[in-house]
Amino acid sequence: MRRSRLLLVAASCALITACSYKPSFINEYKIDIQQGNVLSQEMVSQLKPGQTRDQVRFLLGTPLVADIFHQQRWDYVYRYQNGQTGVVESRKFAVFFDTEGRLERVDGDVAVADTSELTTPVAKSRLVDLGTLSGEAADKPLPPREEPGFFRRVMNMFGF
Repeated sequence: MRRSRLLLVAASCALITACSYKPSFINEYKIDIQQGNVLSQEMVSQLKPGQTRDQVRFLLGTPLVADIFHQQRWDYVYRYQNGQTGVVESRKFAVFFDTEGRLERVDGDVAVADTSELTTPVAKSRLVDLGTLSGEAADKPLPPREEPGFFRRVMNMFGF
């Protein structure tokens, strides 16, 4: 009796430790992490001294950091971490205003990379031509609809 309990405890400990081992050839999927404001060179080049806060917000977007202790400064921060390689890329850009709320100067990574170099989602769409029906084919009536099978009727009965 005592030996069987000891054997059971040893077997369960071996199974639990086996669950924590991961072979080196198994790699989990890690996603790319993009945080902050993506600023392109086109956006930065549209900034002119004397622009209002609203104009700057329209061009660059809402700042990531608007400190209450430094109300004349907005910070735009961008950070990208590649999930496969773990390489981290970060950029910082600051916008300074005068006491009247007009753009005075900018600081930081002014020469921001092109938008194509950053990993922003790109809308991809494709037009697929399914063909057009000729006049004769369009005039033909559609074939009669088939009755659903037994399984489909049961699923419909339960609302699936």
